[in-house]
Amino acid sequence: MKNIKTLLIGLIVPVLLLLLWDVQARQGGANSLTFVRLDQIGAALIELYRSGDLGAAYGASLIHAGGGLLWGGLIGLLVGAAMGLVRPVEWALVPLYNSFRQVPLLGWLPLIGLWFGSGESAKIIIVAISAFYPTVLYTYEGLKNVENRFTEVGSIYRLNAWQTFWRIQWPAALPSIFTGLFQALAFTWISTIGVELLFAAGNGLGTIMQTGQLNARLDIVLVCILFVGLTGFTLNLLVSALSRHVLRWRPVKN
Repeated sequence: MKNIKTLLIGLIVPVLLLLLWDVQARQGGANSLTFVRLDQIGAALIELYRSGDLGAAYGASLIHAGGGLLWGGLIGLLVGAAMGLVRPVEWALVPLYNSFRQVPLLGWLPLIGLWFGSGESAKIIIVAISAFYPTVLYTYEGLKNVENRFTEVGSIYRLNAWQTFWRIQWPAALPSIFTGLFQALAFTWISTIGVELLFAAGNGLGTIMQTGQLNARLDIVLVCILFVGLTGFTLNLLVSALSRHVLRWRPVKN
């Protein structure tokens, strides 16, 4: 009941904004060029759905985001764990990591474009880079900040290195790792749409948005923005639910 009440309260502002948008769109004049009526947006949604363009583009964007998150997150998890657990690896990679992460994501586009072109591989690589940095950082920080009293308990029970990692260090670092996953997920979805806008070749929501802009179809652009926002919101809810399930052993503050 409480969750339903919270959801209903959270819908008040979006509904009011939609109504205000529709009122502005119906004023005519210059407003008709800046705003699009809600019924026009609905018609554009039906048009894209019936043509199959929306489903194909949405699926392509999910593939770009999923592939980038999988590769970037997995490699970032391994690199961050190595940096947090092995001192020589930390000495060797931390300066390199701190140098590379200062380069904006857009700064990699020319290099990746020259090496891999502007196809699907280039898109997934750029998305993977966006997921890589936060995953490395929060995995590394989580493992480095495990309290000594926890590892001392492992020494008392004579746990070996693997047992200490799996039973003590990994669970203690999980809250930080999930924070990194939240960050990686947000950056992944944002960079997916951004790279599709920049690399118009292929398919994706960003590509349809670019085409809609070129054809002055604001209704199509808004349909894509709606799907981008709702998808990001849904993914955040899914990761939150996963985090609560995995970290259910933690005390919850009411």
